[in-house]
Amino acid sequence: MTKTALTPSLTPTALTPTAPTPVRPPRDRHRPRPGRRVAPGRRCRPGALPGAVATSRESSAPGRSPVYAGAGMSTPTQTTDPALEILHLSHVVKRPLVDTSGDRLGRVQDLIVLAGQSPHPPVVGLVVDIGGRDLFVPIRKVSAFEPGRVVFDGQRVDLRRFERRPGELLLARDLLAHHLINFVGGRLIRANEIELAKVNGVWEVVAVDSSSRPLLRRLIPGLRRRATEPGTIVDWASIEPFVAHVPSSRLRIPYRKLAKLHPAQIADLVEAASHDEGEEIIEAVGADRELEADVFEELDTEHQLEFVKSRSDQEAARLLSSMAPDDAADLITEVDQERRLPILNLLPEPQQKKVRSLLSYNPETAGGLMIPDFLSMPADATIGEALSAVRTNPAPPESLNVVFAVDEGQLVGSVSTVRLVQADPDAALRSIVEPEPVHIHPDWDLGAIVRTMSDFNLIVVPVLDPDHGEILGVVTVDDVLELLLPTGWRRDFGRTAVEE
Repeated sequence: MTKTALTPSLTPTALTPTAPTPVRPPRDRHRPRPGRRVAPGRRCRPGALPGAVATSRESSAPGRSPVYAGAGMSTPTQTTDPALEILHLSHVVKRPLVDTSGDRLGRVQDLIVLAGQSPHPPVVGLVVDIGGRDLFVPIRKVSAFEPGRVVFDGQRVDLRRFERRPGELLLARDLLAHHLINFVGGRLIRANEIELAKVNGVWEVVAVDSSSRPLLRRLIPGLRRRATEPGTIVDWASIEPFVAHVPSSRLRIPYRKLAKLHPAQIADLVEAASHDEGEEIIEAVGADRELEADVFEELDTEHQLEFVKSRSDQEAARLLSSMAPDDAADLITEVDQERRLPILNLLPEPQQKKVRSLLSYNPETAGGLMIPDFLSMPADATIGEALSAVRTNPAPPESLNVVFAVDEGQLVGSVSTVRLVQADPDAALRSIVEPEPVHIHPDWDLGAIVRTMSDFNLIVVPVLDPDHGEILGVVTVDDVLELLLPTGWRRDFGRTAVEE
């Protein structure tokens, strides 16, 4: 067990406006400056525990002592405790529970916290093995966590077997060595150590150490006996655990937190997580069908199929109906042959028509890559009318970067949305379009598409029928880039690796 006293030089709020500071000691570059907070979830150099700020929570109780507010929390600053006890979870679990006389009563199996009600969950008790039975010991009956043991201060122990109550998590069993989501940056981290602090007389979970230092402490006995500095520390307030595997837990990953991340970041989390963890993330974003579809579009094919296989045809069709038609077509071609037609027939008629049209092309040609949703306007329409159509058109934003002018269904020109914004809104669309725009055909392969878009610096290119008249769809640069990148690029080069 390691108890670290955080002196005032470590605590930003230790210097009150009236405190005399005649001599300014040299500042350790590894420690935060006084008055400076460490952002939640941000990495700290060894020796700097993020959020080690002793402040006072707003309370009507008179004379309430200062408490730990957590990293980046805006709590009124008052006085500071001279020392803040920090405890490693691994220095408590598997340690003997002794009475005040030093006689052994049992062995500590786990610590119990009440999650979901506070940014830093309080410890409510211990699970202790006494005579082969797992019993509950309330934290109020623990007088001290001493090196190598835990001291019990009570007259008797409740001999009823421990039963987990709703909302309770076991730190060692449920969280230690498990994946957690760090919402600062949208990364997975592994809880190699869980840090606790005694705050206003209450033990709370304040941080997680995701570095390899805790593993070294367990593997090398000599390090356990020496005071070791924390490694990569992440404030618990920025963390969300996976709890679907906890039978009595009523908690789930909050949708409101995931919704703040970009769909690609959520997809990265799913790809880095186990199947069950990924299902928990997908279930959380399922509250928003549009976000769920956006996340599915960002997943690689392997993970898309993994989650579609666990869904019924009706559930799969509901998901595909919210996806972009080209992404839905790509996914249908990958599902088992016997499921393709039933899923396709369950799609809404407009989506089904678009998907069937795309399925008639090779997926690696312009016809298979194109988005059938775009914006075309009569060449005689005004620029103001074209801008109004851009605002209300349901096509994907990337395909609305260019507006096409048509005359009796035939393409006569194109213009960028930026050029529309710069032009006179009362002028005719025909007056500013680029005549005979660069185009491609549905049977062109990827190499021809890339050369055309690169040579003419295009981010959107129209796909025309063989007679060079009707627009069939558009190909956007992001779809081309996705095909050019190597398989598994996210896993190898992206943000999906678990943060160590």
